[in-house]
Amino acid sequence: MASRTDGRPAQQPANQLFQPANAQQPTGRPGRQQPGQAATTRSGGPPVRQALEPCAQQGQPGSGGEHLLQNAYGTRDRAARFYRDQVLDRLNDDMVTFVGRMEMAFIGTADAGGECDSTFRAGPPGFLHVLDDRRIAYPEYRGNGVLASLGNISENPHVGLLMIDFIEDLIGLHVNGRARIVEDADLRAETPGLPSEIERGGAPERWVVVHVEEAYVHCRKHIPRMQQVPRDRDWGTDDVRRKGGDYFGARARQGATR
Repeated sequence: MASRTDGRPAQQPANQLFQPANAQQPTGRPGRQQPGQAATTRSGGPPVRQALEPCAQQGQPGSGGEHLLQNAYGTRDRAARFYRDQVLDRLNDDMVTFVGRMEMAFIGTADAGGECDSTFRAGPPGFLHVLDDRRIAYPEYRGNGVLASLGNISENPHVGLLMIDFIEDLIGLHVNGRARIVEDADLRAETPGLPSEIERGGAPERWVVVHVEEAYVHCRKHIPRMQQVPRDRDWGTDDVRRKGGDYFGARARQGATR
């Protein structure tokens, strides 16, 4: 992907952004439904049947549903400009720098049946470790033992990461891709410089390595400005009260009904 000298992607025809893995595989996000495969609409919804056009065959990124609704709602040209100008299939230099200074990320996963989970990960700058322009790794710790996100990834590798700078530039970065679970020792053996202990939270047990398929900006218009302040943290404890584990009173209410 060519870049301008200021780090922004050079404008290219949309069909040069993403190429299918082989001639038979449809373009668009892998595993996503393509236009024409389920052309139905609820009462009062957009006229999807009237909007069927082979948008994905034009090489644009995005899902079949995106393209169908762009046609139905008349946003196709605006969406095409965004795909052309902003959507990359890898991290450019500015994105790598941005990821390297992030202290938090929101992560979306779904199981094989499409049931979704969103989660929050945080750490000092560098906890989101850029392995190269197509791979980001983030650590997984002991946690509560549920392993909801990892369980989803084991069934369905598609993940979405959202990183937002609430403090300095008020901008966000979306990264969509395919994830795999890698044990800490295995990733460490092949990755010099991988952080061994992130703050006082202990060493990671394993990592999630995300292979980038889409990377694009999240506009700053509605991002609130925040300010960092120091705080004390209770590291290495299983005490429910200190961890805030029953903040919403779920355990207390269940105990009262037994």
